Amino acid sequence: MTSPLSTEPTVVSTGLQPEPLLSELSRPGAPGHLLPTLDVPEVDDLGGQVLRSELRLPEIGELDVIRHFTHLAQRNFSIDSVFYPLGSCTMKYNPRVNEDVARLPGIAHVHPLQPDETVQGALRIMFELQEILAEITGFKTATLQPAAGAQGEFAGMLMMRAYHLDRGDTKRRKVLVPDSAHGTNPATAAMCGFLSVSRFHRMLRAMST
Repeated sequence: MTSPLSTEPTVVSTGLQPEPLLSELSRPGAPGHLLPTLDVPEVDDLGGQVLRSELRLPEIGELDVIRHFTHLAQRNFSIDSVFYPLGSCTMKYNPRVNEDVARLPGIAHVHPLQPDETVQGALRIMFELQEILAEITGFKTATLQPAAGAQGEFAGMLMMRAYHLDRGDTKRRKVLVPDSAHGTNPATAAMCGFLSVSRFHRMLRAMST
């Protein structure tokens, strides 16, 4: 017997400790760099108008700086380290083989303004991907034109709106938006002339009681 689907938002705990500020890590006189001996004559031509002695810059050793920013980097959400509840376009799992392919010179170094005859390989990849997506979803065609998730949802909602208007259905005015939705979701609905209905988790909970 399966348990009912929970309507409560997932709470994620990363277990990370608070990271002090650089100013809090600062120690007077701590060397922040170690430069090699000059092999050219020393010249100080910055002048008094450029130099400022009143700046209270933190004095921290190089290792402490590296550790500080590494700790901050570990606080970033990553699909490899923590569950991400929003399903953002940039956070979905991508197989490592896809990343390896994306780094190939013929893909990574392509410029949008290159002549068409020099990017036929990339164009073929995109065309075949469109065909595959259309076949999987059962649509006549698909497009890769949207350059981001927000553009993609906007294009999709415009198509939904056009579908309903083509059928003469003008009464569908509301779009259900979950509490955890990205900010572009209600914005997209508003730009397409719809009314966002939020607090969807509460609605589901009320319907289940």
